[in-house]
Amino acid sequence: MFSIADNLSSIRKRMASACARVNRDPAGVQLIGVTKTVALDRIREGVEAGLTILGENYVQEAGKKVGALQDLEVTWHFIGHLQSNKAKTAIELFDLIHTVDRKSLARELNSLAQKRGQAVNILLQVNVGEEETKSGTSPTELSSLFSYASSLDGLSVRGLMTLPPYLDDPEQVRPFFRQLRESLDRMRDRARRPELLTELSMGMSHDFEVAIEEGATLIRVGTALFGARKAASDR
Repeated sequence: MFSIADNLSSIRKRMASACARVNRDPAGVQLIGVTKTVALDRIREGVEAGLTILGENYVQEAGKKVGALQDLEVTWHFIGHLQSNKAKTAIELFDLIHTVDRKSLARELNSLAQKRGQAVNILLQVNVGEEETKSGTSPTELSSLFSYASSLDGLSVRGLMTLPPYLDDPEQVRPFFRQLRESLDRMRDRARRPELLTELSMGMSHDFEVAIEEGATLIRVGTALFGARKAASDR
């Protein structure tokens, strides 16, 4: 059984190879260690091995972990579906929220951010496969959501995020990653501050290499790093 340090080394080598194939600087891609259901000692092991960004799917679970691991020099990203009633806690815990997918959530985050006197960094989540079981604004509604979110003083829109359809062959996912990159390019063309739109959060354990080839700047890796995830009933 490989250690987390071994897994991290292997992932970074794969990231570098993917960057080399498309002449990208590896420094332009950051790895998020997805810690959903991962025990604290294993998270510590990952950070000791070199992880600097941790991603959580649930606000309540994250709250316990952030408190228990506050001695670690890491940043926390929220990568799960965010309910509006958890928004206040989310902006207190996370440095970047990847999953803003509706105007009502943007409005709530903006109101909370203005009360704190500090802008919230967000990504807009796009449901590129238009799957009924997944969150995210539809590609056709992205322009409207971006216009609204970018008009709010309490929000800093930094880019896009997607969770594409799961397909056994990562090459079949490539068009969805390309679609997200092209969407970000269009957003930059009409943005007042295009220099802020730097992030593409896409790619997970089974397809992150293709995502990097298509422009990902943030990849979200859990299973390949920490091993198979516990079932929800085992948490």
